[in-house]
Amino acid sequence: MKYSIIAIGDELLIGQVTDTNSGWIARHMTPRGWDVNTVQVVPDDAEQITRAIDRAFAQTDIVLMTGGLGPTKDDITKPTLCRYFGGEMVLDEEVERNVRQVMERRHLTLNEYTRLQAMVPSSCRVIQNEMGTAPLMWFERDGKVLVSMPGVPFELQGMMERAVIPQLMARFNDGEDIEFRTFVVTGIIESALAMQLDGFERNLPHGIHLAYLPEGGIIRLRLTGSSTDARQINDDMERLSRQLHDILGGHIIADGDKKLPEILGERLRERGLTLATAESCTGGNIAHQITGIAGSSDYFKGAVVSYANEVKISLLGVSEQDIIDHGVVSEPVVRQMAEGACRAIGTDCAIATSGIAGPGGGTPSKPVGTVWMAAKCGDRIITQVKQLPGDRDRVITRATLEAQLLLLSLL
Repeated sequence: MKYSIIAIGDELLIGQVTDTNSGWIARHMTPRGWDVNTVQVVPDDAEQITRAIDRAFAQTDIVLMTGGLGPTKDDITKPTLCRYFGGEMVLDEEVERNVRQVMERRHLTLNEYTRLQAMVPSSCRVIQNEMGTAPLMWFERDGKVLVSMPGVPFELQGMMERAVIPQLMARFNDGEDIEFRTFVVTGIIESALAMQLDGFERNLPHGIHLAYLPEGGIIRLRLTGSSTDARQINDDMERLSRQLHDILGGHIIADGDKKLPEILGERLRERGLTLATAESCTGGNIAHQITGIAGSSDYFKGAVVSYANEVKISLLGVSEQDIIDHGVVSEPVVRQMAEGACRAIGTDCAIATSGIAGPGGGTPSKPVGTVWMAAKCGDRIITQVKQLPGDRDRVITRATLEAQLLLLSLL
């Protein structure tokens, strides 16, 4: 099943706000067998919104629309949809009641602009927004459906999961069973992986295909199969999953669409090990990602963000002379940082980073993007140096990933 996305908002077009909603929708619809056909980003302009709907309906029967439902005058999505689908703007008492309850929960005063959120086109079916004040609206005409949703990400995500996706699945059930298998792969570049899997891909059964989804130092392989015979597709997917494991061996570090910190946490929990981080150039980003996983308190104990040399020396026990002799971005320093983190926080394992994220600070021998990393577990320590491309944010993001992969390889 194919669908279109329309994201509305001047702020999206001028770059003031990034359209994260379209990506989230695609990531959560694809595993259910739904493929996005087009994504359009349009301003708060009635004529352009109308043209975008026409274009979308010309290609798909389903349109998911986000944004333009706020209480201010520049949010014109509702009256535009009313003109497109017909009817008139009416006060929905259930929506008004929901708006009042939301405002009361947030200890905010209800003003006239917010109360007008309860005005909706009579041609729509309202889906009450349990996360906020802007109602979701389901329009249907000639077998085609448009669902208008708020642009606030947490509201959209919550209501998509609770209401929109289940209702779409019920409305457009085509009788096909969709099966997915995801494998997290590392230690091999995408082109080499494709060469290794060439024969596997050429022999895939009808209705099954393999997708490559690279992200930094890891690649997600997604095996997708569809059939009206649920038992057959499940058997095929199980057999092909085993074949992938036989071909790739240790390159597969996890089954399932898991985040790297989640995989690392599972390994630590399985072994009953605890972890600390000592971070310089990554500024606590590794600790942030690890603690973003529910239950990480089982194994993660704390972090030292040792940005300044004096902190490395006083808190982690890094040798001042080694900093003078080798530089702060060096193997001896990150090795001592990892040892110091285990000692100071009392853990079995540690990750340490020290690098030059840029845009300044590089030298001919250590250019911007140079990052030394160490991983320690028990008496074992391994180190590596990476030359990471990109701007400051990209270097920090990639160093965060590579450092976790280093500890994972040690485990």
